[in-house]
Amino acid sequence: MAVASRLAVARVVQPDGGAAGGRKGRQGFAVVGLPAAGRRGRRRGGAVAASPPTEEAAKLTEPLTKEDLVAYLASGCKPKENWRIGTEHEKFGFDVETLRPITYDQISAILNGLSERFEWDKIMEENHVIGLKQGKQNISLEPGGQFELSGAPLETLHQTCAEVNSHLYQVKAVGEELGVGFLGMGFQPKWALTDIPIMPKGRYEIMRNYMPKVGTLGLDMMFRTCTVQVNLDFSSEQDMIRKFRASLALQPIATAIFANSPFKEGKPNGFLSLRSHIWTDTDNNRSGMLPFVFDDTFGFEQYVDYALDVPMYFVYRNKTYIDCTGMSFRDFMAGKLPQVPGELPTLNDWENHLTTIFPEVRLKRYMEMRGADGGPWRRLCALPAFWVGLLYDDESLQSIIDMTSDWTKEEREMLRRKVPVTGLKTPFRDGYVRDLAEDVLQLAKNGLERRGYKEVGFLREVDEVVRTGVTPAEKLLNLYETKWQRSVDPVFEELLY
Repeated sequence: MAVASRLAVARVVQPDGGAAGGRKGRQGFAVVGLPAAGRRGRRRGGAVAASPPTEEAAKLTEPLTKEDLVAYLASGCKPKENWRIGTEHEKFGFDVETLRPITYDQISAILNGLSERFEWDKIMEENHVIGLKQGKQNISLEPGGQFELSGAPLETLHQTCAEVNSHLYQVKAVGEELGVGFLGMGFQPKWALTDIPIMPKGRYEIMRNYMPKVGTLGLDMMFRTCTVQVNLDFSSEQDMIRKFRASLALQPIATAIFANSPFKEGKPNGFLSLRSHIWTDTDNNRSGMLPFVFDDTFGFEQYVDYALDVPMYFVYRNKTYIDCTGMSFRDFMAGKLPQVPGELPTLNDWENHLTTIFPEVRLKRYMEMRGADGGPWRRLCALPAFWVGLLYDDESLQSIIDMTSDWTKEEREMLRRKVPVTGLKTPFRDGYVRDLAEDVLQLAKNGLERRGYKEVGFLREVDEVVRTGVTPAEKLLNLYETKWQRSVDPVFEELLY
């Protein structure tokens, strides 16, 4: 069977609802949330028939080959007029009275309330509601109950910001009635790991058991971090390569500008972005700065080779997660998984596997920028503006390529490790990261200007950060030492959505 027809047969569904997942060149606009009364005639939210990740409706008649996996990534190429912006953001739910993390029962009440009032379909796992779906948007739960919106693929940043505002309106409307607030930070500021509830999702149980075997900070990553992520398109393999190199080199710059996780268990933690630092010892087989991306031989095939050797977490069969930790997808391709003896993977298995790889920039059929801390709503619009201005404009992209082309592997790794500690004050060559950030922010503004959608205003939220060199985390630390009298409790109001 030809690769193209195999790809057509496979029904590929992203397991936890990526923001730009499953796109088909859609020309849609933001789904702006309205009260149910404003959309009469639609049924109220129901239940999605099968919980993600789904299995393929049609099994492939021949074994997958490496060429199929390469073709899968290449199938993401699309002309510039079909490029879209996907935004994902996570937030911490907390009980307004006690500031404690919300339990699954509280989360279930919120999900059911959103489904009833705003007509979202429920995503079920066994008898638990674990997420919601409405059109191209998904709401999912991270391991410690962090609430994530995976937005629709949208054309402009105005639509992105409308989507964010719509989502926050809905979540606040339901949450306030239940005494629940939501916090925009990169790391849980007050509560210990033992205080965080565990969500009833099968894949997270597998990850929770595996993480301590491969790093010291994986459980913190799962249960106590929140991020904002931007998903963008590419037109060709060469365009993907240029965007991958530019965005990977600049990921530490974004980490510095959006650094927002300076507290742990009620005290300063010694970092401006503890969330970013945590990834340095979560699982180095599946995270980091991917130096091979800068090799002359890099392309779709090289990313496939990398992903084939990343240890697996699970295989999903008969609505059950089967623990396959420690085995590789290459083993699976050879029918050598002892957990499913003789069984061969489908393209759905491949997509599921790709979601368990966590480098600073991740490749699927689109590219994910993963270097920023969670933050308040204004910065949720600034991050996509930053990356769209840099990567969706040819002139700005080329300027970034030129700026970063002689950075060494060691320099990129140094930035990755030092920026979480010293932010924009991190020394680099004959200056500081702040100097880089000033140049990069100007390139982002120029790129947005040339797009012609009047989107530059979305970068105002980070103008002062870059101009002064004072990150959001440093502002919080100053408040902690002065106005807050060395208590982190006020941050739950300061950064309340």
